[in-house]
Amino acid sequence: MTNPTYLQLLANGDLQRRVVQLEALLERCTVCPRDCLNNRLQDEIAACYSGRLPIVSSYTAHFGEEPALVGTRGAGNIFFGNCNLRCVYCQNYQISQTHKTQLKNEITHERLAEIMLELQAQGCHNLNFVSPTHFAPQMARAILLAAQAGLRLPIVYNTNAYDSVEVLRLLEGIVGVYLPDLKYAEDEAGYLYSKVSGYKEYARRAIAEMYRQAGDELVFDDDGLLQRGLIIRLLVLPNDIGGIRESLEWIRDELSPRVAVSLMAQYYPTHQAATSKRHILLSRRITENEWLRAVNALDELKLESGWLQEFDGASYYYRPDFDNPDTPFQDIRDFTS
Repeated sequence: MTNPTYLQLLANGDLQRRVVQLEALLERCTVCPRDCLNNRLQDEIAACYSGRLPIVSSYTAHFGEEPALVGTRGAGNIFFGNCNLRCVYCQNYQISQTHKTQLKNEITHERLAEIMLELQAQGCHNLNFVSPTHFAPQMARAILLAAQAGLRLPIVYNTNAYDSVEVLRLLEGIVGVYLPDLKYAEDEAGYLYSKVSGYKEYARRAIAEMYRQAGDELVFDDDGLLQRGLIIRLLVLPNDIGGIRESLEWIRDELSPRVAVSLMAQYYPTHQAATSKRHILLSRRITENEWLRAVNALDELKLESGWLQEFDGASYYYRPDFDNPDTPFQDIRDFTS
């Protein structure tokens, strides 16, 4: 495993400076595009229902991510509580949208650093921060503390992509792997189903910044574990609410056809999508035809690398030949058995 670049930032003092700059954004909070301007340093609650301290709902060695992150010992997932989106179909809504309950999970920066070191001691291959956007400064502070105490794992930024470009620039060199969702190709869907304005514009700007930092090359270690890079996740929604083809076209044309895409079939109706007639278009699983249309779009547009879930969402397929877009996706078990 190569040393993560945040250790270089630690050595030259730049990591400390970045953390201070990130924390300054909490005084009139502009940590995400909501720009609610609340003073979170004084524990004012922002639009994400979060204040000064991080909220960690759980942490564990996790085996549900892309295979190159999971390896044999799991990704070290740290699930932040609350969220800056309000997705009506959120599969983790018990964590992301129950702010009163999540208050009991508020911890210090020092404790978050300890958690990171615990996951490293357990043998996890990386630290995978899930829904980190609204706690990016707190995450960076804890990384600083943990790095001073011996942290050496790559950092994965597992985000909904409703991120601030200014924040992402400050995270350059701290984050090793960017793992954004690209949820929608139209702002209307973002407003209807995730309750935010301008999702398309903000998410595309954010992912373009991630691409500027990471490029289209995935960097693996000798064991095939991902150390650096960008993987864009696309969850196929019923009735093509996400606009998969449009998002794939944008990735190909504005970023690169070599950017890794993870196409996901695991959608199921939950939260308000399962109970409200207002969201009837999201009230069922995707059909096989919907899934095949998304897969065909991936191939027709000649996106060159990435992962596919099986239609039942149980496992991943991988296209290993980055130089040949005609190479079919293969069962990941062919590479791990």
